[in-house]
Amino acid sequence: MAILNPADISTADPVRLALVALAAAGGGLVNAIAGGGTLLTFPALIGLGVPPLVANATSTVALWPGTLTSFWSYRDALRGARAWTVRWALPSLLGGSAGAVLLLWTPEQKFADSVPWLIWGATLLFILQAPLMRWVVGHALHVPEGGELPPPRAGFLIYQFVVAVYGGYFGAGAGILMLAALGMMGLTNIHTMNGLKNWGGLNINIVAVLIFAVSGIVNWPVALTMAVGAALGGMLGARLAQRVGQQWVRRAIIAIGVLSGAWTLYQ
Repeated sequence: MAILNPADISTADPVRLALVALAAAGGGLVNAIAGGGTLLTFPALIGLGVPPLVANATSTVALWPGTLTSFWSYRDALRGARAWTVRWALPSLLGGSAGAVLLLWTPEQKFADSVPWLIWGATLLFILQAPLMRWVVGHALHVPEGGELPPPRAGFLIYQFVVAVYGGYFGAGAGILMLAALGMMGLTNIHTMNGLKNWGGLNINIVAVLIFAVSGIVNWPVALTMAVGAALGGMLGARLAQRVGQQWVRRAIIAIGVLSGAWTLYQ
């Protein structure tokens, strides 16, 4: 298991903490408008000197409250999906646990070497989100609206486990993978799909947060600062969502992801 001591990371500098809060606020804002906030927060932590493993765990802990509020806002959309919520939880919990443990067992240098590719992979998922969802809508086996949704197939639950492993390990773009699979399963109501995606993310991240907290690799001053910044950014983003062109925000996030990956590659 990687041996890290987050207490050795200097966080007393108010300028650094202010920059962390600013990055988290930006992440919360763009999550509310177009998604992809992790592509801002994770590279920002690395740029401020937080080791990659600690940055990943700390970012997961800091952004989990946002996952909870996102799920809560969509809870009414899940009233006809009881079979899904029950069966969806187990592979999400198991996969999230496996991914978090896998992260802890990854040697620090190997994870650092993989950071550019993780960032670029998540950026690619973000780029493909719109065309992927258009393809899914055209090829899905449509489930009639109204009433209780039929339970998910076993193959889909296995797929969700694999996505959850990735979610517990790194996570950026996991929601895109879940939405695509939900569309392929025949769901067409975007509110139900978002509710199930948020429910899956909630289960994936809650076990990852617990494992990271117990392991001692979370930088708590940074995590708490980020949580406040992300909450404020999310509130502002919710207000700006109808005024700011989503396409411009998406392009900015993609550019940041590409440049961040290149920067970490040559560090």
